[in-house]
Amino acid sequence: MTFGFAPSAATSLATSANSVNRLARMLEPAEWAAAGIPLLRNPREVVSGLHTRHRPKPATAVVAVLDHEERLAASASFPRRSVPVDGWEFRNLLLAHLRRVIPHDLRRRTPVRTAVLLYCREGDERWTEEDGAWMWGLRDACTLHGLRCGAYITLTRGGWQVLGDGRGGRRPDSTSLPGDLADTATDIEPAPLRTASGAAEAFRRTAAR
Repeated sequence: MTFGFAPSAATSLATSANSVNRLARMLEPAEWAAAGIPLLRNPREVVSGLHTRHRPKPATAVVAVLDHEERLAASASFPRRSVPVDGWEFRNLLLAHLRRVIPHDLRRRTPVRTAVLLYCREGDERWTEEDGAWMWGLRDACTLHGLRCGAYITLTRGGWQVLGDGRGGRRPDSTSLPGDLADTATDIEPAPLRTASGAAEAFRRTAAR
């Protein structure tokens, strides 16, 4: 004879409520596009630069802060933790890494710096609920850190794509070998850069490939 306990009505309701909350904490591409997210002037350059610097593998996120001239001011990469697909969880991850690499801009009336997120993952370029949760998390983390919310970019075997924007390319992809920063173009003056390790270095513009 087997004994057990049936889930109570309260437990079932709580589980249902958590599922609804998680679904509410994600954004679909149409919602993202309607939010007025600023377009990157040269997304290929930004993607190539972050790929070269952080060498992301699948299930790795790279959050970067760009100044008003789209130069890299700070960046951090980190593996996706084994947490539920929930924008709140992703928001906390992003906010923790932003706080490590760059001071907040909450005293400014309007944001002058923009945060973008590059997420390297398995699968194809089509939007997933995980992407929607990262979008929600990025938008909320930017608000709490005084930054403007910028592009969300996926990096897969098929290449890279700016979701909600429609722009993308085949290189780099999630299997590409990273380039060498010394080989990148330096057509503008480099900006001081802080990475997650705290090391100061110069960001150099990556040539479009």
